[in-house]
Amino acid sequence: MEPHSWCEISRGALEHNVKQLRRVVGSRCMLAPVVKANGYGHGITLAAAAFLSAGADWLCVNDLAEANLLRRAGLGCPIYVLGWVAPWEMEEVCGLGVRIVVYDSDAVVAAAAAGRSHNRSIPLHIKVETGNHRQGLPPNDALALARLVNDLEGVYLEGITTHFADIEDTTDHTYATKQLTIFEDFIAQCSHAGLSPSIRHCSNSAATILWPNTYFDMVRTGIASYGMWPSKETLLSAVLADRHGMQLRPALAWKARIAQVKTVPKGSFIGYGRTYQATHDSRIAVITCGYYDGYDRRLSNLAYVLVNGVRAPVRGRICMNLMMVDTTDVDSSDVSLRAGEVTLLGDSAGERISAEQMAEWIGTINYEVVARINERLPRREVM
Repeated sequence: MEPHSWCEISRGALEHNVKQLRRVVGSRCMLAPVVKANGYGHGITLAAAAFLSAGADWLCVNDLAEANLLRRAGLGCPIYVLGWVAPWEMEEVCGLGVRIVVYDSDAVVAAAAAGRSHNRSIPLHIKVETGNHRQGLPPNDALALARLVNDLEGVYLEGITTHFADIEDTTDHTYATKQLTIFEDFIAQCSHAGLSPSIRHCSNSAATILWPNTYFDMVRTGIASYGMWPSKETLLSAVLADRHGMQLRPALAWKARIAQVKTVPKGSFIGYGRTYQATHDSRIAVITCGYYDGYDRRLSNLAYVLVNGVRAPVRGRICMNLMMVDTTDVDSSDVSLRAGEVTLLGDSAGERISAEQMAEWIGTINYEVVARINERLPRREVM
C-alpha cells in the first residue's frame, strides 16, 4: 500500500552531522545524540542507526518505551534516559540495561532494590538545578542524594548533569555562564565529598557548537544532529566566533500526493469557514495531508508547498486529512501534477522550504515543526 504522505530521511545527512559534531568535540569527549520524540520526527530507529554508524558513543531517549524500541531494533549501545522514570519502572531499567537520571530519594531507593534483585548495579546520573527549574535538585540537596547513591548497594553514581535554560535564543550568554559556574562548583563539591562520577555532562547542541568549556566528559546533541541550527542566534554567535566552520545538512523532506486538480472560478470560496476567496480563476490541487498528519492548521492561507520547485500557496483552512493549494503558476503539463507529488518541507528542484521557515510562519521553533510530524507517516531512508 502506497502512503498518501511520507518523510524521506537522508542517512547521509544524519551521518554527516554527527561527523561534524565529532570533529568539533574531539575523540576524548563522548558524543550522545538525542533520539527522543521519534528522533525529532525523523524516525527513532533510523536516526539511531545512522548516528551510531557515524561514530556516536551513546544515545539519549526520553523514556523507557523509547529505550525499548532501540533494544528491540538490536541496538546494544549505552542508552541514557533523559526523562522521568517512575519508581515502579526500575525492574524494566534493569532489563533494558539503561542508565537514568534521578532527582529524588524514592527513585534511588527503588533503583537500588531492583539492582540488588537482579544482582547488578544500575548506573545513575544526578541532575543538579542550576537555573532552568525543570528537573533537578539544588546543589546541596543533589549532594545529599549523591551520598545516598554512594551508600546503597544496587546502584552507583555514574554521572552528574544539568541543562542550560538560555543558550540558544540569545547572543548574551551571561545567564548560561552563571549556570556553568554553579555546575562547576557542584563538581568540586562532589570531589571534596569523595564522590567521583565518571561522566559529567551539560552541553546541548548550542553549547557544543559555541562553548568547548562545557564539554566535560560527554555532550548531548539534539537538533544539530538532524542538520538544523538551534536558533538564528546560535548561528550568528557561531559565525561571529568563527566556530569550526560548522556545516549542518537538514536530513528530512516531507511529501504528499495530489488527490485531485480542479478549476475554481474567480470569486469562489475555498475550504471550511470560507476564509479564502479566489481572486482569479484558479487551478486548485487537493493534497493528501492535514493537521492530523502534523501539518499545522495555523499554516492555513499562509504557507506554500513546492510542485517541482514552483511555489503553490495554501488556500483555505488546513483540514484534518487534506489541504488545498493553488497550482495556477505550475505548468499544466508538468509531470509533477500528473504524477501527483508535492513537497511540504525540504528541497524541490532548487527551491526549499525549511523547518525554520515553517516555524516562522506560525510563531514556533524548528524543533516543534519536525517533532510533531505524525509517527504513523512512513520514514523512508534515502542517501
